[in-house]
Amino acid sequence: MPQNEHIELHRKRYGRQLDYEERTRKKESRQVRVLAKKSQTLRKNKAKIFHKQRFNEKVQMKKTIRQHEEKLSKKKAEKPAKEGAVPGYLMDRENTNTAKVLSNTLKQKRKEKAGKWDVPIPKVRAQGEDEVFRVLKSGKRRKKEWKRMVTKVTFVGENFTRKPPKFERFVRPMGLRFKKAHVTHPELKATFCLPIIGVKKNPGSKMYTTLGVVTKGTVLEVNVSELGLVTQGGKVVWGKYAQVTNNPENDGCINAVLLV
Repeated sequence: MPQNEHIELHRKRYGRQLDYEERTRKKESRQVRVLAKKSQTLRKNKAKIFHKQRFNEKVQMKKTIRQHEEKLSKKKAEKPAKEGAVPGYLMDRENTNTAKVLSNTLKQKRKEKAGKWDVPIPKVRAQGEDEVFRVLKSGKRRKKEWKRMVTKVTFVGENFTRKPPKFERFVRPMGLRFKKAHVTHPELKATFCLPIIGVKKNPGSKMYTTLGVVTKGTVLEVNVSELGLVTQGGKVVWGKYAQVTNNPENDGCINAVLLV
């Protein structure tokens, strides 16, 4: 084993600290003050390099924000030519109307790249770790209660294999693993039972997303090849996003709305 992989091996065996997510979030929130202090204290070449880097970051951020804004362009309105002469003060006056530059499909692609969607449920109640996980107490050493049982519905892939019990930090029960979801198409007003491809984003936490925890408001990727949806270019759509609208752990099934 290479010498530099001892950290990864330790993380696989014992997992991260229990307050790792909270510490990371606080560190990110403090980063603004650290950057402000740096920009005030740095001098000469280091200051030039730092300010250049910050400038590039701000440019990228503005580009991302601009992608989400509605683009409008003005073009001349076509109207029939009037008979007779037009006065000089009316020569430059022309009626204009607004037309959207970006098509809906292009806008949707850009939104997906930036990680934003128009979802049916924009705000979801935050769920803490004590609600999603249950502490597993096993063995004599009560101080090392590092295992967690997931109490919510989860999704795992087809090729998923569990770690050995000695190294498994998060236990996902078989009874709460789901592979299919009842997805409603808002335009067709019909519901289909579609297989789940993966969990795109859980609004609660990044950790819930990586574990595949499915709660209310989670964005799933579902296989819509059965519906026969076709793009403008004539290609068959295989995967589409859908947002969960119910509490699956209470209902025993996943209900979702397709994001069209």
